Amino acid sequence: MAWLQTLARSSRSLLSSKPSPWSLSAFRSAATAASGVGGFSGLGPTEAGKDKPRLVVLGTGWAGCRLMKSIDTKLYDVVCISPRNHMVFTPLLASTCVGTLEFRSVAEPIGRIQPSISTTPGSYFFLGRCAFIDPDSHTVHCETVTDGSASDTLEPWKFKVSYDKLVIASGAEASTFGIRGVREHAVFLREVHHAQEIRRKLLLNLMLSDVPGVSEEEKRRLLHCVVIGGGPTGVEFSGELSDFIIRDVHQRYSHVKDYIRVTLIEANEILSSFDVRLRTYATKQLTKSGVRLVRGVVKDVQPQKIILNDGTEVSYGLLVWSTGVGPSPFISSLQFPKSPGGRIGVDEWLRVPSVQDVFAIGDCSGFHENTGRQVLPALAQVAERQGKYLAALLNQICRAGGGHAHHAANLELGAPFVYRHLGSMATVGRYKALVDLRQSKEAKGLSLAGFISWFIWRSAYLTRVISWRNRFYVAINWATTFVFGRDISRI
Repeated sequence: MAWLQTLARSSRSLLSSKPSPWSLSAFRSAATAASGVGGFSGLGPTEAGKDKPRLVVLGTGWAGCRLMKSIDTKLYDVVCISPRNHMVFTPLLASTCVGTLEFRSVAEPIGRIQPSISTTPGSYFFLGRCAFIDPDSHTVHCETVTDGSASDTLEPWKFKVSYDKLVIASGAEASTFGIRGVREHAVFLREVHHAQEIRRKLLLNLMLSDVPGVSEEEKRRLLHCVVIGGGPTGVEFSGELSDFIIRDVHQRYSHVKDYIRVTLIEANEILSSFDVRLRTYATKQLTKSGVRLVRGVVKDVQPQKIILNDGTEVSYGLLVWSTGVGPSPFISSLQFPKSPGGRIGVDEWLRVPSVQDVFAIGDCSGFHENTGRQVLPALAQVAERQGKYLAALLNQICRAGGGHAHHAANLELGAPFVYRHLGSMATVGRYKALVDLRQSKEAKGLSLAGFISWFIWRSAYLTRVISWRNRFYVAINWATTFVFGRDISRI
């Protein structure tokens, strides 16, 4: 792109000028001057008959990555905008917190999922977040993101990208239910950096508790790991943590092994979407592993303790929050019709019905009330299935001549999206897992628990890992952990 080449030359000249320091305003001015399109800093509109239509994807979660993997890049230029340059294989994220798996085993670079983003002219990955969508001009307004560290003084650079087709797949964020202190003191478990923070804090508390002079009461607080939320993520993390305590902490931190505890707090039943028999099995297995199950609702979160609705105070050294997800502030700010729960409302073909050429998939979307369909759960398999369906639909639209903006209004779209649940799985530690193959809570179907289920769980997720490279990493990590134990280095 001419504007990008001019921008690069302007940046080099700015950096080579000794008396004048680096200036973000100069950087923006160079970009604006380079555009030559009315001060448009970014990617301008495409021309039908001259350029390929541009598909803009917001997000690199399950939905967005599955769509980019299946989209035909001979038909579209693909531009992905996301605060992270990789996809996280979330079902195995809990295993990285305790060293069962390495972090890179669950992160897949976007360039490997869709190579054209790195190699094809007109296709890009931009590290940023969307701040505003202008459907009238078919433009997204974005800004760059950085690591957010205190030493980082670079201000966000704002830019625009015109689209022919826009797919909003920016996901959701952890629900805090407005409880005070959650964001300040708890750790979520949705991203790799969350898992890294949990691992560092857990190992730090283990080492601090072994220092001479630490009181008995402080040792018990430091080594009390509290998990809020009894869904699959909370249960799997509790199981991994109890396994880590039994197999590794008792062996390598023998001085404090009697102080470390795990408490799982849930307002209702754990694993409420699973079969009753499986829930009972999970409860017994977690209790047997040393996990204390508490039924209660968190009222307040303070730096070293939480307060439940009945007034009970629970001190903690590590607090992990896993109570489901809700719409992000960005999704809430969009002036699109919303589905129940605040997600973007979509029709049967995953289109946002109030605007042209805009689609929404994954945790940020839900069927609008007008469709008569229920909002689908925020699950990876839902998002993945939606991404695969929409990629095929967009390929079909482009082949029918509707790829460019405003060209698909009268096209026949074919069969609408239909979701069929394939079942649920969760591990509870100590080589035990649950497999529930029912299509819904009311339906009948096969359900298994125990070692065989654990083997099915591991086999299924190993085959679902995106690339052969990461499958190899996961298999090697599992084998290494089985033979030598978990890595307890705090890096």
